[in-house]
Formats: sequence, structure tokens, C-alpha cells
Amino acid sequence: MMYPQVEHPQLLLPDSVIDGSDGASKSGIGVLVQDGLIKGVGEVEAQRKDCPHDTVDVDLPGATLCPGLIDGHTHLSLAGDGRSYDEMFSETDEMMVMTGAMNMMKHLRAGITTIREHGARNRVGFALKEGLQRGYIPGPRMQVSGRPITCTGGHFWVCNEEADGEEEIRKSVRRLIHEGADYIKIMASGGGTRGTIPGRASYTTEELHAAVHEAHHFDRPTAAHCRASESMKRAVKAGIDLMEHAEFLDPDNEMRFDPEIAAMMEESRIWISPTLQAWTKYPQIVELRNQQDLGTLSHNGERELDRLEKRAEVRLDVMRKLLEYDVKERVLPGTDSGVGMLAFGHLDYDLELLVEVGFSPADALVSATRISAEAIGMGDTIGTVERGKVADLVAFNGDPSKDIYAARYVCAVFQGGKRIR
Repeated sequence: MMYPQVEHPQLLLPDSVIDGSDGASKSGIGVLVQDGLIKGVGEVEAQRKDCPHDTVDVDLPGATLCPGLIDGHTHLSLAGDGRSYDEMFSETDEMMVMTGAMNMMKHLRAGITTIREHGARNRVGFALKEGLQRGYIPGPRMQVSGRPITCTGGHFWVCNEEADGEEEIRKSVRRLIHEGADYIKIMASGGGTRGTIPGRASYTTEELHAAVHEAHHFDRPTAAHCRASESMKRAVKAGIDLMEHAEFLDPDNEMRFDPEIAAMMEESRIWISPTLQAWTKYPQIVELRNQQDLGTLSHNGERELDRLEKRAEVRLDVMRKLLEYDVKERVLPGTDSGVGMLAFGHLDYDLELLVEVGFSPADALVSATRISAEAIGMGDTIGTVERGKVADLVAFNGDPSKDIYAARYVCAVFQGGKRIR
């Protein structure tokens, strides 16, 4: 992907740097950026000796510089404004592209420099990526799945890639790859689409394996929407690369943690994106807590906050139990933004929830950078602040490795070495 480059090399001078290797912040570090790449990282004076004569200092006082954040689960074409799926999918494809362009900028300004576009109708996802590549619209670098594969009448069937049985699934995989899919997304259970049941599996193990086999034949990884416990079990058996949601839902829509499934996930080394803010309705909780802090929360608001926090605790407790298994280094945050009230620009909410279930702030940052880059196959180019990697960087006011709430306060974003205004 090509980005306009600044005229001169830059020496970025924050208070501290988190390079993404272990999440620890280090002071007195300068980062030399030239031609869109990181040319050097180290003590400021040592970096100055290696700077070209026309290097420009970029002071970032009070800031901590980190690798650009990675959001592994977005739906760019959905507005995240509280409307139902039916209402949002009533929009034309053209309006969905416009919505996607708006959402891309929101994420980029929040320091999210790479995303996975996890399912849009028809060719909307592909159009957004092409517009980005041509330089028509700004936004995070993208991987797109195109239309998610789903059974007849299944979750996201309105995106128009329904497939039943192994042969139809193989044809869908081939069709999507031909159109430009970077990875294959398959709906292994029901979801929020009207008429589907989140706690029931949608595909057999054999059907999921057909998708995996065909995708891997063309060197494409797979991701599966798995809210139901049975779909989680089948996804692991089928060799799915990345499991989304992992909610341990039974058909009655109740979460019941299953140690057997957790052990399978641990042994298989599957990547896991729990999308914690989606189930917990964390954006609404944040808003109500803010009103509470200001003393403006009504009695009904207090009751709603209590209800939402109790609901969230069920999901967070399930995640805590999963983390008792050796999966922590396989967990990556994802916002599921676009759906419901999940507005773009808030990967920070997921980091806060990871800390709430047992991650240290430093570990949460590593999850959103190095680990996410490895999970989506981009670890060689992004995810850490080191020489030779792409200069996708974000600076926060404060140090999020010590206080995760500092990740709410972005003061500078660089993508491909170019500062985003």
C-alpha cells in the first residue's frame, strides 16, 4: 500500500516508547522514520549521530509512543448508531461505502492503523480496500474477507454468500478469493441476524473443514464466528485459524463455560478474538459511568447501569476461566464495531476489558499490537517498533503500560511515516 511521504526524515522524540515486544515503556528513546519505515530505535543521542542532515525533530512531550493498534474485527459498512441489522442493511451499497469511508477515518484518528474488515454485503468491503489502495480515501491498512460464508438464512445472510454443504462452501471460498479476499470468514453459529439462534451451530465439522482446506490451498487463513459452544468445538476440530467471540453459549442463550472446549482451544493453539465490548455493551456502560461521575445519572440510569454491569460480569467471568488455560498469548482484541451501538474509534474499550479480566496494561497493549500482527500474518511488517518495519505508530498522552485508561487519549498518529492530522 502506498502512502504520501513527508519530505524529510523525522526523529520522533516522545517521553517514552513501548516497542511492543514486552509492553514495557522505556524513556530516553528516539525513533528515526524515513521513507515510511522505521530506520532506527535507540537512545536519542545515538540516533542523532545516524540521522541524515535534513532530519526534522518531532517533539511529543508527555507522550508514550507505541506501535499502531490493530483491530481484528470490524464491520465498516455498518454505522454503529444503535439501529438493528435490518435497518442498517436497508441502506444501498453506495451508502454503505460512504459509511465505511467515515468509519475508517474514525478508527485511524484513534490510533488504529490496521484493521480486518470482517464482512460486508456484495462487493462493499472490496470497494473500500480498493479506494484505500488508490489513495481516494484515508484509513487504516486493511485485510478484507468480503462476504462472510453462511448457511441459508444464517447470520449475515443478507451479505449474499449463502452456502450449504461442503461443495457449495468450497465454491464460495474460491469465488471470494478470486474477488480478492485476504482471508475467509465463515459463520459457524447463529448471531444477531433476525431468525438465527446464537447458541446453535450452523455448520458441521466437515463443512467447516471444507472451508479450511480450500482456503489453505490458496494460502488464505480462516476466521469463524463462534458464539455457540458446539460451534467452538467444531471449529477447533476443523482446524479454523481464528475463533471470533468464543462465548460458550448454549441453545437457551445462556453462557456455560466448558473446560473440555477450553482444553481443546489450548491444545490446538487457535487464535481467539473474544470481542468483549460487544457482549458487555461496554460503550453504554462507559457513558452511564461518566454520567454517574458527573452526578447527572438519573434513577433509571442507575438501574440500567446496574443491570448492564451484572450482564457484563457473566461474560467477563467466562473469559477469566478461559484464561486459566494457556491461551493468553493467542488472544487479540476486536471491537466488532459497526454492530449495534459499537461506534468506531474505541479499541481502547477492549484494552480496558482485557485488563479487567486479568491482563496487565502492558500485556493488553502487546495483544493489540505484536500478537494481533502475528495472528493476521503481518508480524514481519507491523506490530512492533523496530528497525525495518513500517512506521505505523500512535502516541498517547500518558503511559498506557502503567494506566490502561491513557489509551483513550491519542495525541499523534503516524501511518507509513505520515502524520495523520
